[in-house]
Amino acid sequence: MTVKLTTKEQINSLLDKYDTFLFDCDGVVWIGNELLPSVKETMELLQQHDKKLIFVSNNSTKSRNDYIHKLNNFGIFNINVDQIVNSAYSTATYIEKVLKLSKTDGKKIWVLGQSGITDELNNKGYQTMTFDDLTKKFPHDELTMDNIDNLIFKDEINCVVVGLDFNTNYLKVGITMQYLLDNNIPFIATNIDSTFPFKNTKLPGAGSIVEIVKFASNREPIAICGKPNNGMMDSILISNNLQKDKTLMIGDRINTDMKFGFNNQIDTLLVLTGIETEERALNEKIITYYTNKLGDIYDLSK
Repeated sequence: MTVKLTTKEQINSLLDKYDTFLFDCDGVVWIGNELLPSVKETMELLQQHDKKLIFVSNNSTKSRNDYIHKLNNFGIFNINVDQIVNSAYSTATYIEKVLKLSKTDGKKIWVLGQSGITDELNNKGYQTMTFDDLTKKFPHDELTMDNIDNLIFKDEINCVVVGLDFNTNYLKVGITMQYLLDNNIPFIATNIDSTFPFKNTKLPGAGSIVEIVKFASNREPIAICGKPNNGMMDSILISNNLQKDKTLMIGDRINTDMKFGFNNQIDTLLVLTGIETEERALNEKIITYYTNKLGDIYDLSK
């Protein structure tokens, strides 16, 4: 039965039961560039109780260092890069540890996405190529569909990664499709969120872009590196030596965050600051607890 957190006694019980708290970020800790109410105080409360905090995000647009910088700007300190796991990092780790793609053959990974992906791949020692790189090679008037044959470097590309790209256009998708027409080139998606919360609305997520590329190329990704996929959880559990029964997954989406925890036998806490409603929370068996906002952990503790 899903329980709503409404009392100090429930918060005390939560603090007694769990040693590790996994947080989704967008819609839980912040929305856009705004920190949600009482989040800073909640983090400080958990740190005072010696809890391990791990930030787990499907957002591939930022690198892990970008997350540290953003948290620091919000006044949340004492977080190191090992406490950040996002789909950009998971993608780079998958390519290195599972795909075992060569770093020394001179080939590059084509990325349809933001700098968070290329930063994490570069940090692993991989070379990347993006549409922005093409803008440095070619005059603006040559970056057109009429010139697409000259914009494709098939012999240089050994993998394709697709994630959220705020500047997606037809030419970018067209170039990406050409690489994926070669079935020998692996296709990896950072995550498949259909939307994400932004200010007072929702915007198309990485999954919307992945779907376009999938449909056009008639290809399925060989890996999806974000929540709720088990590979992301495996890396978190192993690298942090966590006990599942002492870990709580906090998120704002049922089909990613809550499923991520439930599928891995970890209790879940849904917050209603993202896209879900109280009615949906009450009707979902995979949710252990729910609350109006993450900051309720602090507000109710007083």
